[in-house]
Amino acid sequence: MKRLLRSFSLLFIIAFVAGVARADVKLPALISDGMVLQQGIDVPLWGWADEGESVTVEIQNQKVTAAAKDGKWMVRLKPLKAGGPFTLTISGKNKIELKNVLVGEVWICSGQSNMQWQLRQTDNAEAEIANAKYPMIRLFTVPRLEVEAPVSDVKAGWKECSPETVATFSAVGYYFGRDLHKARNVPIGLINNAVGGSPAESWTSNGVLNSDAEYKQFTADYAKRMETYEKAMVKFREDAEKAKAENKPAPRAPGRPWMPSGLYNGMLTPLAPYAIKGAIWYQGESNATRAHQYRRLFPTMISDWRAIWGQGDFPFLFVQLAAFGPNGQKLGESDWAELREAQLMTLSAAPKTGMALAIDVGTYDDIHPRNKQPVGARLALSARAVAYGEKIVHSGPVYKSMKVEGDKVSLSFSHTGDGLEARGGELKGFIIAGDDKVWREAKAEIKGKSVIVSSPEVSKPVAVRYGWMKFPTCNLHNKDGLPATPFRTDDWPGVTQSKVTP
Repeated sequence: MKRLLRSFSLLFIIAFVAGVARADVKLPALISDGMVLQQGIDVPLWGWADEGESVTVEIQNQKVTAAAKDGKWMVRLKPLKAGGPFTLTISGKNKIELKNVLVGEVWICSGQSNMQWQLRQTDNAEAEIANAKYPMIRLFTVPRLEVEAPVSDVKAGWKECSPETVATFSAVGYYFGRDLHKARNVPIGLINNAVGGSPAESWTSNGVLNSDAEYKQFTADYAKRMETYEKAMVKFREDAEKAKAENKPAPRAPGRPWMPSGLYNGMLTPLAPYAIKGAIWYQGESNATRAHQYRRLFPTMISDWRAIWGQGDFPFLFVQLAAFGPNGQKLGESDWAELREAQLMTLSAAPKTGMALAIDVGTYDDIHPRNKQPVGARLALSARAVAYGEKIVHSGPVYKSMKVEGDKVSLSFSHTGDGLEARGGELKGFIIAGDDKVWREAKAEIKGKSVIVSSPEVSKPVAVRYGWMKFPTCNLHNKDGLPATPFRTDDWPGVTQSKVTP
């Protein structure tokens, strides 16, 4: 009898402990110690709990309660005031105290390798890391995850920005956040979810891709490429075994195809709808061979992100591709120039967007320029203008219109700031063509707020291009120090116009 009672007691204890475990309120990784909450707008907070369980969240004299439904609960805090650190309390059948919580500005830092590029890999890294003592800046890095279906959480945590934590963080993200922190004097939260080599379609939802006849090809092509990849892997393993047996160097493994929507599912959906101010983006290299398609794909992706957040048209700022060699053999033809054009066109295709240039900090033989500080600084300028409404010069000259005057073309620009100037000597980077569409090197000079372009080989000019190379030599700036964006005045078919699939 005693043995039976002990058995019942043990079963009761096990059941009770299991019941408590099931009852515990649980939180996603984003909602944790050290986090930054977005100021000035409603703030969704969520997690998991037993069905019907009442969950209460308290911070800054607010107390909000919601009941769990289908195992998940969500509350919306009213707009918070910047500051901290605060303690945020979440109470259900258990109680969680989140400490060292700040309220300020939250930005996502996404894209491919130039956004992922770590601070320790950049110019003057040792000094920059040593000086990165900003406890009011917090860093959150999303681990790489490429999956077929959306996931609900990630394995990561918030860290205070310090020499010990910043070295492996996004350099562009850090420089952007540091400059913004200094300019706005509020806490900054930076969420880094960039992946090297990733194309834009990997960051776009399956629903959007499959709703468009052109984008459906991504899925079809992916299946075909996976078949080819799997066959190549079989051969790779055989060759690797043979090389090992013969004591020869191992062969190089084939690259796995990018999964359409894979990074969106694994690295973006777990973040939404965490309240943010906006996003910064450095990507495009992997889509350059399909630059004409990017004109539509990139604004579509931005709209897709805004839809999942449900915050309206939050600011989306991006970097125009840096210069990188080698150039093509034919003057006036460049897929990278066309990708930069697609990025420029996004400023008018998508609202509340801004563009920072990197054309003057590129490296001919390295797709990853080490000089990331100007890129972050220019993104911060763009944020101050686009996101915060500051009346500052935040962009270099942007082509506005042209006028043919005899054998010369007069070009006018917006964003001229205190005026135009050529950096480092005579103005360079212009080519000109007549009706024959044959491009010639051109002479260019600044006259007031215009640039006059001509060539003795073109008596009746009809079009001008500037910086229209993968690695252009171009030096038009405004006197505020910001470079002009590459552009063309014509709309002649480009080299990527017929390339719409990977």
